[in-house]
Amino acid sequence: MLISRRTFLKTSSIAGTVVALNASPLFGKILKQSLDYYGVHPFIDANPDAVFILRTNVDVKTNSDAIRNTGLNFGRSVFVHLDPGNGAVPLDYKVALKPNITCRNTTDSNYTRLGTMGIVTDSFFVEGIIQSIKELGVQSNKFFIRETNCPSDYEEGGYISMAARTGADIRDLSANVVDLNPSDVQWEIVDGVWFNKIPFLAPINSPETFLVNIAKFKTHGMGMTLCAKNMQGSIAHRYQEHCTAYNVDMSIPTSDIQTDAKTVIMANYNRHVSDKIPRWDRPGDDGGIWQETWATRCLDTNSVTHPSLHIIEGIYGRDGNFIYGPGVNGLATDYMTNYIIFGKNPFHVDAIGLWLGGHEPGNFGLLHMAIERGLASILNPNKIPLYEWQLNGSASVTPLENFTRTPLKTYYLRRDYNGQTEDYWHLVNEPFNYPVSVMDKLPDHPNSFVLYQNFPNPFNPSTAIQFSIPQNGNVRIEVCDITGDVVMRLTERYYLKGTHLVSWNNYQNVSGIYFYRMFFHGSTQTRKMLLLK
Repeated sequence: MLISRRTFLKTSSIAGTVVALNASPLFGKILKQSLDYYGVHPFIDANPDAVFILRTNVDVKTNSDAIRNTGLNFGRSVFVHLDPGNGAVPLDYKVALKPNITCRNTTDSNYTRLGTMGIVTDSFFVEGIIQSIKELGVQSNKFFIRETNCPSDYEEGGYISMAARTGADIRDLSANVVDLNPSDVQWEIVDGVWFNKIPFLAPINSPETFLVNIAKFKTHGMGMTLCAKNMQGSIAHRYQEHCTAYNVDMSIPTSDIQTDAKTVIMANYNRHVSDKIPRWDRPGDDGGIWQETWATRCLDTNSVTHPSLHIIEGIYGRDGNFIYGPGVNGLATDYMTNYIIFGKNPFHVDAIGLWLGGHEPGNFGLLHMAIERGLASILNPNKIPLYEWQLNGSASVTPLENFTRTPLKTYYLRRDYNGQTEDYWHLVNEPFNYPVSVMDKLPDHPNSFVLYQNFPNPFNPSTAIQFSIPQNGNVRIEVCDITGDVVMRLTERYYLKGTHLVSWNNYQNVSGIYFYRMFFHGSTQTRKMLLLK
């Protein structure tokens, strides 16, 4: 096909120095192959220390349609088709989902189904996520919901009926591990402080499994029971009883516990008290030594469990502890918090979750211990790379203070000793002097303006475009066709320094080569991309 000299010159000026794509049948082959694999959005995967927050807009916690749609649209934005490699999994892998489904205490005189909704991850949100992964081509019989606690309460949270609607496998696996079918157990050898062997509920940690951790935004005995602690319920009965006190033996074979476990835990505890981990000096069996023991077991679990994504469902959050809390008549309260918090590192996600719940993350020993064991790298929530996520798959660096906090009170390590008179239900929000770490000294923003190649490329119907700016400023990114005419302005606004992501969701334009160009502080960069339909 011949084009005019004017069109050629116009196109050439757009292209700049970028190498042109060769539109050959190979691209069709690549695009078809990518439909056989999926995984977490590449931008999330490429930023494993980062945390992402999606604002939601559900009006009330009983609006199941809105919550299901929130899960569906969230899932569509974070689980995408990928080319093989780089975290992609085939469509025939099993999908293991670990929501927070715990005991609702239905026999308590104050129990109501409506009043205890915030105790568990909302089943409609999980249903939406399942549906989004199904849309990628995963069959119904590949989904497995796993939880060891309180199967008699599964339907109270809507999980039995939800599993029936989606085809997901959910079963009573609460029996002692020796009474379970061996095919339902996946043993892991652990180089831990407490455990040396842990039985997980298969297919969690099984080969050829895609694991998603979906915690709930709520308070608990560990302060808030978020992503790291949520994996406790993925372990077979008795082994999951992490909250057993230091001076009480767990009802599991001693051969599965490190021979010097208690000695090491006590030595670590004394060191942490000397290092002045906040509240660790609380005396008694339910004091700092209890948290040291519980956190140690939690860290052992997380050291061998690697979900592809950690999520806190915070469409509505909950204070207190199960039924009881600081609300009216001494009951816990659910609040419309309207956040989904997620990322690759459970401890970084939890630090942001704690902050959003009104707490200061540096006051929680679990996070200190995670850094000691190399499971996390950043304690200060203001140093964790934080992005606001949009449902179109775009992400922008956003200061923590731009998000609203909801104070969720807990009974965690109450300061009622040495003359202190803290209320039973309280916030763990005393100021913490974060030490300067190596991570803090590294530059947290690029030193140049960069427009990256879009991914995927070729694409249909959507693609993501990543860019970095060395300082705050206005950015404009637009898409042009081969004649140079602008077909879409993707963004035009003020951005903070750092790396960002925008998406082009294309349902109307025809196949062909397009150009995208970025304007920043008087400079322009341009790249090519190929739409194949």
